[in-house]
Amino acid sequence: MSGALSRRGRVAGLAFLGAIALSCSGGTQKDVFPSGGSSGQGFGGTSAGGSTGAASGGSPSAGTATLGGGPSLGGAPGLGGGAALGGATAQGGTASGGAPVTAGTGGKAPATLLGDVSFSVPSQSFKGELQVGLTTTQTSAEIRYTTDGSVPSASSQLYAAPLALTGTTQLRAQAFSAGQPAGKLSTALYIARNFDATSNLPIVLLDGYAKGKPPQKRQGVELDYLDVAVMVFEPKSGEAKLTELPTLATRAGYHVRGQSSASFPQTPYKVEFWDNEGKDADYPVMGLPADSDWALIPPYYDRTLVRNPFVYTLGKELGMEAPRSEYAEVYLNYEARPIAQSDYQGIYWFTETIKNNKVRTNLKELKEDDLTEPKISGGYIFKFDQLAAEEPKLACTGSNPISSGGFGNPRPQQMGGMMMTPGTCWTDLEVVDPDPLIMAQKDWLTAYIQRFHDGLHTTPMADYSATIDVASFVDYLIINELTLNVDAYVRSAYYHKDREGKLKAGPLWDYNFALGGVGAQNAAPQTTTDTGFRYSGTRNVNNWYQKLTSDPAFMQKVRTRYDALRQTLLSEAAMNERVTKLSAPLTQAITRDFAKWPVADVIKSASGFTGGPTAPTWEGQIQVMRDFLKARVTFLDANLPGKN
Repeated sequence: MSGALSRRGRVAGLAFLGAIALSCSGGTQKDVFPSGGSSGQGFGGTSAGGSTGAASGGSPSAGTATLGGGPSLGGAPGLGGGAALGGATAQGGTASGGAPVTAGTGGKAPATLLGDVSFSVPSQSFKGELQVGLTTTQTSAEIRYTTDGSVPSASSQLYAAPLALTGTTQLRAQAFSAGQPAGKLSTALYIARNFDATSNLPIVLLDGYAKGKPPQKRQGVELDYLDVAVMVFEPKSGEAKLTELPTLATRAGYHVRGQSSASFPQTPYKVEFWDNEGKDADYPVMGLPADSDWALIPPYYDRTLVRNPFVYTLGKELGMEAPRSEYAEVYLNYEARPIAQSDYQGIYWFTETIKNNKVRTNLKELKEDDLTEPKISGGYIFKFDQLAAEEPKLACTGSNPISSGGFGNPRPQQMGGMMMTPGTCWTDLEVVDPDPLIMAQKDWLTAYIQRFHDGLHTTPMADYSATIDVASFVDYLIINELTLNVDAYVRSAYYHKDREGKLKAGPLWDYNFALGGVGAQNAAPQTTTDTGFRYSGTRNVNNWYQKLTSDPAFMQKVRTRYDALRQTLLSEAAMNERVTKLSAPLTQAITRDFAKWPVADVIKSASGFTGGPTAPTWEGQIQVMRDFLKARVTFLDANLPGKN
């Protein structure tokens, strides 16, 4: 929740963009910002290109002119504008060594990071040794600093001469006068490395300050984030280089995310940008709109690396909610050494998390005192996640929760003058936003969902169009049946409701086990007991889609929508074009990714997800997906109910 103090006891940090590039010796200045930027187009649709962002707290963020057609990064005075190493007298000790460094022309640093102590060298990665000088404009003040991320105190190390850094350092400095803090705290980040790298994709460095692998979510356990330094190097003139300044350098927290995916050899992470005051810090990344919360999603079992992007972009064009995402090559180190080539983790989907704010789902935001209608009616985001561990959960008020293995043998009963079927109550429903959820809001949302749910179980079926946006449920079914998503309807099954609006399906999330991949290889049924449709399966957390698809009127809407889409977005030509467009940026970096995660190792993985496509090359994997799409629409053309 952007701007809110964390409940996890974390310390704070702030993202900021560098302004000038200096050699490690404090020498040559050079422009590192692209004049054109990246496209500003995420996988999930057009990002906020053309507007300017703002740093947390309302002041302009560094380089907030968005990428892609607007003003390029580097259009304003940047870091290094204060007295440089050896260029002025540092209160409490004379700075020494080197000639004054001229201010660069990069993005303006946010005030919440750079306070009243200036660093001679902006945040960056470096090899060998880096000299960093400190100065302050506070009169009659001394500088105290720390290198472990803690806030300096009057007893912290006294600055007297430039610091020689040889390892990853979180440098925080504060002016003190008469033993009391004077002015604002300043922070800079320096990631030590022993290699150089270039890529046509953005490069992301994460260094966890030798604290080991971060924790993962466990049921009933409050999760602590570990501190991590994050730097993003975006391509300039088509190439990202670690030898240049990062376009984003931020203090942050991270932890392992996901359920089954948490055990993947290529690990997924949740990353949260922090500012200097213990609050979330919203910053644009890779042309995506500014926010503090991001997911690093590994396409480990998706050796095409395009399945999520395919679904998210398609969903956006259908009018559904879906996250934006960008490819990035990731290096991650949590040991006590410089980050190395061996820390390469492969290509990730750098993805928006699902949350409610103006740049994501953009629902009305519930306040704690929104306790009566119409305000209490939205916005909400919730999901069904089989074997869910998150809180808060909403409990169905009916009898006999549904079994994840099937529906049992329910018997009809009389209720309110209509026949209802017991033993069909939902399970594993988690509220994602708002959090915390006030009890009155929890009760209101539960009652609303229960009204829709109960209406599906009456005989005759109630008018569900009074409570749900039917068109979104239709599109959600088409997406899940087109992709034959393994987790369709039972995991990562999101829904949302805006104020005074109806319940909508989405946002879309997690389609790596789909589209001819692991668990979804056969586009048509292979046995007489397989219907070929996920909605008729017996692995369930609710039976909403079993009920909806039993209604001929609903299925006629599905068929009509599908037939129309087959002439446009779901034509074979359009789907092939989408695959081609999404795979094009990977042609250079894919060699490194496949060297790290070869198909043979992935398919025989001990984590249990075996049986995926065995084509050893990336091009072969892409062809598997193309072939699946062709075969799948052929099956749907002939078998999707409602055909005239």
